[in-house]
Amino acid sequence: MKRKLAALLLSIACFSSHAAVTGSGPLLGAQDRPWQPAAPAEQIALWPEAMDIAPPATPGAERFGISRGEIAGKPVTMVQHVSRPTMTVYRPKANNTGVAMVVFPGGGYRVLAIDLEGTEVCDWLVAEGITCVLLKYRVPGSGPYWADECNCRRIPQVPMALQDAQRAIGLLRERAESWQVDPHRIGVIGFSAGGHLVADVSNHAERSYAPIDAADRQSSRPDFAIALYPGHLWEKPGLTLNPAIKIDAQCPPTLIVQAGNDPTDDVRHSLTYYLALQQAKIPAELHLYAEGGHAFGLRPSSNPVTDWPKLVDTWLHTIHVLAPSDR
Repeated sequence: MKRKLAALLLSIACFSSHAAVTGSGPLLGAQDRPWQPAAPAEQIALWPEAMDIAPPATPGAERFGISRGEIAGKPVTMVQHVSRPTMTVYRPKANNTGVAMVVFPGGGYRVLAIDLEGTEVCDWLVAEGITCVLLKYRVPGSGPYWADECNCRRIPQVPMALQDAQRAIGLLRERAESWQVDPHRIGVIGFSAGGHLVADVSNHAERSYAPIDAADRQSSRPDFAIALYPGHLWEKPGLTLNPAIKIDAQCPPTLIVQAGNDPTDDVRHSLTYYLALQQAKIPAELHLYAEGGHAFGLRPSSNPVTDWPKLVDTWLHTIHVLAPSDR
């Protein structure tokens, strides 16, 4: 009985810590206004202003603030209640490789970790000569999520996050020339719930909404995909892929990275997706680290997982997205 009680208290402590870090609880220094990027980044509305789009699961005006927990000694900026999604374009100042990546922050499809898994990722990519597009997609309830009101997992009737991701990729391809991007070298990178969104958008050839303009005539499938500590991909028993994810024959080359001691998303999410890609003969690469936990982003630590960006650079050269001259 004492062992069971200790295990229960430990699980509660882990859950409480995760809630504090992910911003699903109250935020510190909350700003009751939409999150805006710092200049000179360009923020663009995904959908026409007059167009009605499906609202998030919980009503409320967009706001952002600081998490109560910390990652690598720093808090995380969280965005809540996004109903009008945007894409923010960060362009390299020099050595533009022509490659672009759309970034999907995590947050359990409840909130968005907009700096840890968003702006900090763009800082890294831009320094590497890669155009970064940060997607502020609709939350909460825009993908499979844990609902507090029923203490259960829910699937939205309208795949809002997928719609936003497809729209962003289409807009990026439509404006590729003006942003000096190669429309055939556009990838996606996502973290946690954003990693699930990477798998979702990689395996959907058709739009999940009725096309509205020329951008929606562009392909919404990425040319390569990177998923870090993804969730919502594994189903019990064994290593069963979530039936909502059906591997498409045209799924792009994919890189997956996770820590084996992740307390939030079991490592079997990564294993299951990797095996499904392999079975479908999709070029895939999986890297598992012993330590690192969840939501490590790019913030430095003493764990080897902190060097994962080097894996990305090597992999992008291996699949010929980056040329030898881009090193």
